[in-house]
Amino acid sequence: MQANSLELTPVTAVSPLDGRYAAKLKPLRSSMSEYGYMRARVQVEVAWFMALSDAGMEQFKPLTPGARKYLLELVKNFSLDDARAIKDIEKTTNHDVKAVEYWIKGKFDGRPELQAASEFVHFSCTSEDINNTSHALQLKACREQVLLPGLDAICNTLRDMAQKFAEVPMLSRTHGQTASPTTVGKEFANVLVRLDKARAKIAEVPLLGKMNGAVGNYNAHLSAAPDMDWEAFSRNVIETPEPIGLGLTFQPYSIQIEPHDYMAELFDAVARSNTILIDLSRDVWSYVSLGYFKQKLKEGEIGSSTMPHKVNPIDFENAEGNLGLANALLRHLSEKLPISRMQRDLTDSTVLRNMGVALGYAILAHQSLMTGLGKLQLNEERLAEDLDAAWEVLAEPIQTVMRRYGVQGAYEKLKEVTRGKTVQAADLHNLIRGLEIPEAEKERLLAMTPGSYVGKAAELARRA
Repeated sequence: MQANSLELTPVTAVSPLDGRYAAKLKPLRSSMSEYGYMRARVQVEVAWFMALSDAGMEQFKPLTPGARKYLLELVKNFSLDDARAIKDIEKTTNHDVKAVEYWIKGKFDGRPELQAASEFVHFSCTSEDINNTSHALQLKACREQVLLPGLDAICNTLRDMAQKFAEVPMLSRTHGQTASPTTVGKEFANVLVRLDKARAKIAEVPLLGKMNGAVGNYNAHLSAAPDMDWEAFSRNVIETPEPIGLGLTFQPYSIQIEPHDYMAELFDAVARSNTILIDLSRDVWSYVSLGYFKQKLKEGEIGSSTMPHKVNPIDFENAEGNLGLANALLRHLSEKLPISRMQRDLTDSTVLRNMGVALGYAILAHQSLMTGLGKLQLNEERLAEDLDAAWEVLAEPIQTVMRRYGVQGAYEKLKEVTRGKTVQAADLHNLIRGLEIPEAEKERLLAMTPGSYVGKAAELARRA
């Protein structure tokens, strides 16, 4: 079989998002695919058309309830066959927005009320009026239906782990070296708090839309109806909640294109959350490597083609890799999209078609992380073993108490006993017993172990 005759299937797709990972990204298809883009365009055209009927123009009387219901059903019931029909029209027009306009007008056949008003479809609009609002609708659906729920699932899992492991002590490793102990729950709480804030930033970015003509001045609109407040009309269409309007935020100033600054803000916010999750992925990978966590086995799964014992942390590795891909694309989008030569160039058009790709890699990573976190089994024996072999970490509290009571050279004395040495409990206890500090303080220090020296970690973990 010739390579150029291969049909598109999961094993012939160029992008792994539509190939190997296609099943995992089904939730993204309805909003971020070409189909989703077309459906959004139909939604915008219908909202604009219905609003025009109420604008008071003698030539376009208010639509009847039956006509409005029919138009809204064109959006609600938009199908793959409808999308294919638009693509067929585009083969002739070689213009995707015009193809949508012609498809809508075609749906007026046999309906005299709508046929009489057909020239008000796309009235005074430039293609970008339809496209920018459609992109905002795509992002709105993706954010509400897929992106935020995925982040919420991770946050909920991290919150559960923070609570569950709040009191389980764990040796810290600053610079990769033994350091003051923490708890397992506190480490998950640290990520949770960061991710909660990043999630909030994503959710609060306003999604903007403009419908103001070829260069943003309502030129064509005013030529047709000079006494009409087109800016207020446009704002109403954009900000009225769905399905009558678009449920977006009005952008009052633009060139031909909406400036895309909000997109840059949104993509930067998603990239920030991705960076936090890369940090999580690498840390959990390291804890698995140290034996702090075991991973649940999956029947039939193979970790290595030659080493049968391997249980690799592949979910965290996949997450890290896909988060990196997402950020590479998201950062290009946020840097490129706000730039357009003079009133318009088309460099944003092809780039915008990759919004779903950029977000798709992030969403794929969210799924990998959830799978990986679900496999983790805490190995408390290994945690305790590491702590018991790291008595040197108690040099910090001992020298701090010594300094409180005015013992000269406290830091230096502990450094001499501990730095670069294998420290036993007896070494520290001998030092403590010889200190000139209150007996009650000696007893408190003598009772301390690496596993008990965790400060407020448990309280902080539960509070997250």
